[in-house]
Amino acid sequence: MVDVPAGPAPARITDSAWRVRTRRGGELLMSLLKNPTTVAGLVFIVLLLGMAIFAPLIAEPNTPDAYQMPRDWGALAVPPGSPGHILGTTNVGGDVLYGVVWGARTSLRLSVIVVSLTVLIGVTVGSIAGFRGGKVDEILMRIVDVFLSIPELIFALAIAAVLGPSFRNIILALAVVFWVKYARIMRAQIIHVKENEYVDAARVIGDSPLRIYLKDILPNSITPVVVQATLDMGNIVLVGATLSFIGLSEAGIAEWGVLVSEGQSGISAGRWWSSTFPGMMVFLWALGFNLFGDGLRDVLDPKTESTR
Repeated sequence: MVDVPAGPAPARITDSAWRVRTRRGGELLMSLLKNPTTVAGLVFIVLLLGMAIFAPLIAEPNTPDAYQMPRDWGALAVPPGSPGHILGTTNVGGDVLYGVVWGARTSLRLSVIVVSLTVLIGVTVGSIAGFRGGKVDEILMRIVDVFLSIPELIFALAIAAVLGPSFRNIILALAVVFWVKYARIMRAQIIHVKENEYVDAARVIGDSPLRIYLKDILPNSITPVVVQATLDMGNIVLVGATLSFIGLSEAGIAEWGVLVSEGQSGISAGRWWSSTFPGMMVFLWALGFNLFGDGLRDVLDPKTESTR
């Protein structure tokens, strides 16, 4: 019998696993890039995220709070191309370029915070319901059904109106509304996955329920949640802009819905720019994440593409 050194073997296994993950990641990327609409969505996302990240370089803030739009009271509703105002100003002197650029950062902050909160809450609730089952599942799903029975926009509008006009309250309202879909998705996935033979095998060899959940169930249940989170990155900004448009955000904040609201009264008089440019940003943001999310769903779950 030949003695084999114990040291190199784990390294070879680790290297092999790393190569497998790298190859799968490359295959996933290539599959995504084969779809022109997915590529278009990715391009929109990269451009808008670049605008958000480099906002201080594109439109340098000149107020203590960079998220507050600067006002030029001597240049109300000036058209695009005016000196000092490339995209013009709103009816109350807000610089449209500044609002569009910093609105991208506001939208990024809104979508990341809300998606992170809703995924955390929804995955936790859905995991407990699906993994435990029984009365726990019944109680949690009835709570989810109550939330799902109210339309998202109306529910968010009611919560934000009760809490008062504030960007922070919009974040809270959207988090309360959007978590339930993740709970429903996660519960369904876990119920399906935990019936597989490899989960039964893990129980037979004595793995603890927590280890089975983390090692065998969660990694095989999370894909639909990732797809839904990608789609919600666009949907949340759309709903948030709607709430800001009707006055449930702070006045003067650099946010696309606020800009559209400030410019709506001037549309009939031909002052289209202060609503058009931020409206286009909301459209491109939602379109980009929806196109990319659809492509991601087709790649991660080919069955959805075949049934379309």
